[in-house]
Amino acid sequence: MRFALLLYDPEGYWETVTDEELRAALAEHRAFAQYLRDLGVVFSGEALRPGREARALRPSEKGAVAAEGPFLPLPQDLAGFYLVECADLDEAEEIARRCPLGAGIEIRPVWEPHS
Repeated sequence: MRFALLLYDPEGYWETVTDEELRAALAEHRAFAQYLRDLGVVFSGEALRPGREARALRPSEKGAVAAEGPFLPLPQDLAGFYLVECADLDEAEEIARRCPLGAGIEIRPVWEPHS
């Protein structure tokens, strides 16, 4: 079963960190990726640009219409994600507890329709 570990950081956080803090954060994520490899967990992941640089499509009578952010009134930005293969939500939570926390992590099962 696949789970998305959605990583949140305070809005604007990455524009305020020093080079040293950035290097430390990247080292934490490299260590987490190594932890996943050592466990044999199949995973992928990416960092995301800030929400203010994103665009959403919303339905309208004329079809899809572009809507500029913010998309949700949150004090956090969706900063990145990992996609991990786990047996169940409990295992995904156990793995997520080792991930750099930032402002929080949401663990969400990936929709996988039955074949």
